[in-house]
Amino acid sequence: MRLAQRLRSDLKRLGAFLRNRDANVAMMFAISLIPVTIAAGAGLDLTRAMIVKSNLTEALDAAALSVAATSGLTPAQMTVQAQNYFNANYKADANYGTPVSVTVTPGTQQVTVSTSVPMPTTLMGVAGIHTVNVTASSTVVWGQNKLWVSLVLDNTGSMTQADGTGTTKMSALKTATHQLLTLLQNASATAGDVRVALIPFSKDVNVGTANAGATWIDWTDWEAAPPSSTPSSSVGPGSNCPYSWNVNGFACAPDADNDPSCTNSFWGSDCVSKVPSSGLICPSQAQANASTGKGGHYYNGCYNSVHSQTQTTTKVDTTPITIKQNCSQTGSSNPGPVTCTNKSGYPSNGTTNSNTTTATTNGYTGDSGPATTTNTTTDSTADGTKTCTGSGASKVCTWTRTILQTKTDTTVTKVGTGSWNHTWVANSRTTWGGCVMDRTQSYDTNATAPTSSSTRFPAENSVNCLSSVIVPIGYNWSDLSTKVDAMAAAGTTNQTIGLAWGMHALSSSEPLSAPTLPANTKQYIIIVSDGLNTQNRWSGDGLNQETDVDARMALACTSAKASGYTIYAIFVDLGGTQGNSTVLQNCASDSGKYFDLTTSGAIITTLNAIGQSITNLRVAQ
Repeated sequence: MRLAQRLRSDLKRLGAFLRNRDANVAMMFAISLIPVTIAAGAGLDLTRAMIVKSNLTEALDAAALSVAATSGLTPAQMTVQAQNYFNANYKADANYGTPVSVTVTPGTQQVTVSTSVPMPTTLMGVAGIHTVNVTASSTVVWGQNKLWVSLVLDNTGSMTQADGTGTTKMSALKTATHQLLTLLQNASATAGDVRVALIPFSKDVNVGTANAGATWIDWTDWEAAPPSSTPSSSVGPGSNCPYSWNVNGFACAPDADNDPSCTNSFWGSDCVSKVPSSGLICPSQAQANASTGKGGHYYNGCYNSVHSQTQTTTKVDTTPITIKQNCSQTGSSNPGPVTCTNKSGYPSNGTTNSNTTTATTNGYTGDSGPATTTNTTTDSTADGTKTCTGSGASKVCTWTRTILQTKTDTTVTKVGTGSWNHTWVANSRTTWGGCVMDRTQSYDTNATAPTSSSTRFPAENSVNCLSSVIVPIGYNWSDLSTKVDAMAAAGTTNQTIGLAWGMHALSSSEPLSAPTLPANTKQYIIIVSDGLNTQNRWSGDGLNQETDVDARMALACTSAKASGYTIYAIFVDLGGTQGNSTVLQNCASDSGKYFDLTTSGAIITTLNAIGQSITNLRVAQ
C-alpha cells in the first residue's frame, strides 16, 4: 500500500515537472538572443548605410553636373574636376568610412560619376560582418531638343556699379554669360543644334559698321539737319555762333566731326562761340530734354557758308619799252649780214599806266586768282642814218636802230562778296559708328521685316553709341566669347530696342536673316537689365524712369510672346533700391521666369539655373 502510494506520488511530481514551462522559456530566450541582436544591428547599420548613400548621391550630383556643364575636358580632367567637386560637397566621417576615388563614365549627352564607401558596421560585428560596401552613382543628361537662345544684355552705363563685395554688374554679367555659353555648347550633340545670338543694348544697339551698305538701314535721320536751324544770311566766318542751349537745345561744335566734348555745359563743354574761318557752322549734341526727342543725338554734319555774289577785279598795266641798238654791216656789192648789239642802258621802260575795273555778279563758285596775262607788242622799228667807210668788200656801215614796244599785263581776281548762303552738308557715312535707334512706331515693338522706307532701321550718330556689337544667331562659340569680353557699359536704358532685336535675331527675315528654323527647336529670349527705362528715340531724359518707354516695352513683350518665344526676365537691383520692375516682371512668360536680384553674384547663379533649365541638364538617376 505504501509502495503504491509512493509510486503514485512520484508519478504526480513527474507530471508536474513535465507540465512546468519556466525552464523552457529561459532556455529559448537564451537561444534566440543572438539572432535578435544580429537583426537589431542589421537594422541600425542599414539606416547608417542609407544616410551614407544619400550623402554620396548629393555630392556625386554636384560633381556630375559640374563635369556635364564644362566643355572640352579630357577624361583625366573630368576625373580631377569630379573628384574636386565631390570632395567639396561630401562631409567625410571616419565612423562612416572613407569613399574611394570617384569614377567618371562619359556617354552620349550624359555623364555618370560613381564611388563607394566601405562603411564600418556596429552590432553586425557580432555575426562577423565588420564592413558594408555602400555604392552610389549619379548620371546627368542634357536635352535632345534643338535650342535657339537670344541673349538680350543690358550694357548701359549703370552696369559699372558694384555691390558690397566690389563685384560690378558688368563683370558678373560677363562671367555668367561665359558660363551659360559653355553650358549651351555642351548641350549640343551635333554642331548647330544649339545656337545663340548676343544682343547688347542701351538706348540704341550697334549692328556693326559692316552693315553701312545694307538696304535696311535708313540714313534719313542720321544725315538730316536739326529742325529750324539754318543760319541767317548775315552769319559767316567770324560771326557769333547762331545756336544756344537755351533756345535750340544745342550749340556750335568746333568742326565737322561734331566733337563729343561739345555737350551741354551740365556735362562740360569745348563748344565754340564764333564761326571758324572755314565757315562751317556745326550743330552739336541735342540736349537731353530737347523738344525734338533726340536727346544724346549728334547732328552729323555742318552748314557751309557760301557768298551769294562774286566780285571780279581786272587790273591792266601798260608799260612803254624803248630798245636802242648799235648795228653794222660789211661789204657793198655783196654786203654781209647786219649785226646789232644793245646800247648801254637799254632796254629802257617808260612809266606804267594802270587801269582797274570791278564787276559784281550773282552766284559764287569760289575765290580765284590772281590770274595774270602778259602781252608784248612791237609798235615800230626805225633805223638811224648810216655812216660808211671804205669801199667794195671793205665797206663798213654803222647806224643806230630804235625799237619801240608796248608791254601789257592783265591781272584778274575773283572773290566772294555779299550775304552768305548756307547749305547742310552731312558727313560721310564712313564716320558712322554702327548704332541704330528705334524704328518708326509701331514697328519698334516687333520683328516685321523692313520692306519699305518707313520700316527700315534709322542710323544714329549717338553720343553713347555702344562699342558692344550684336552677334546674329549662330554657334561660333569662340566669336561669341570674344564679343562678350568686348562688352562695355555706356548710355541710357531702352529695354524695348533690346527686346526688339532679340526677336529679330530669331527671325529669318532681314535685318539678321536667321536660317530656317529646324524642327523640334525651342526658342528663348533671356533679357537682363539693371535699371528702369529712361530714354528712347522719342522721350526720356536718360536719368529718370520714363513711362512712355515702359509702354513701348510692354508692347514688345506682348509681340514676343505672341511669336511663341519663351521669355526669361532678370532685373538686377543692387540693394533693392529701385523697387520692383513691373514691366520686366510682366514680360516674363510666367512668374517662375522673372528674377529680382539684389547682388551682382546672383547674376551668375541665376543665368546658370536658367541654362540648366532650358537645356534640360538634369540628374537622371
